[in-house]
Amino acid sequence: MTNYLFSVFQDERFMDLTVYQYGYEQCEPLHSFGPYVRNNYLFHYVISGKGCLHANDEKGDATYYDIEAGNGFIIEPGYVNTYYADNDEPWEYVWVEFGGLRAKECVELAGLSHKTPLYHLAAPEYGETLKERMLAIVRSQNASNMEVIGHLYLFLDCLIKYSASKKQLQGGKLGEFYAREAVVYIEHNYDKDITVEDIARRCKLDRSYFGKVFKKAVGQSPQEFLIRYRMSKAADALIIGDDSVGDIGASVGYPNLLHFSRAFKGVYGVSPREYRQKNKIIDR
Repeated sequence: MTNYLFSVFQDERFMDLTVYQYGYEQCEPLHSFGPYVRNNYLFHYVISGKGCLHANDEKGDATYYDIEAGNGFIIEPGYVNTYYADNDEPWEYVWVEFGGLRAKECVELAGLSHKTPLYHLAAPEYGETLKERMLAIVRSQNASNMEVIGHLYLFLDCLIKYSASKKQLQGGKLGEFYAREAVVYIEHNYDKDITVEDIARRCKLDRSYFGKVFKKAVGQSPQEFLIRYRMSKAADALIIGDDSVGDIGASVGYPNLLHFSRAFKGVYGVSPREYRQKNKIIDR
């Protein structure tokens, strides 16, 4: 990728959420921007290096934030901000400026504001996905406007669900919020020895309450969903790869072959070996 990319989006028909500008830059030492007031929300994700943000409040008093790789920061419209790269380890970042009727809601759900502009990931492994969601926007210079907006929605979805400071939704959306958080955790940890208690703990909920809201949102209990998710991954491995049944079981969180076989048969009605014999994909 080049040291600098920049694009402007010029379709005003998207009212709920729209993107205005986006880009990527590998900054020179002490490269700065500001003081400046934005008309829209501007989010930077730092890929490497480090820098500093000076964020002004309503009174004009500045707070200084040191920011490093794996973190991000939001600039809220209407406030004066300045940010600059470190002298020794200048940052490399990707950024997106966005707005719309639901922009404020998305930013708040991620736990961000001019008072709390720093973005921290709930887990380090989420950083790669967030970065790629943003780079998909940056690389979309020749894409249709609908595709660009689609990438924006995917980026904002990651911004919210991967945030270490995301806020709880109110009313009927609460269960969907926790269910989505739980599913993301399962997707990233199904191969480990995780339990429903671990998932509830990640969502910061009592296990019993978590089970109720999850089942209402998904239609399955957390335990049922976890087992079916693991078995679906195992089924794919059985028909595509050549690893032993025992190794496949271990790869989806079942080091005990007997336990794995029982769980698999409970979902698919046959043993892992029978499933492989009936469905194995053979290269021709």
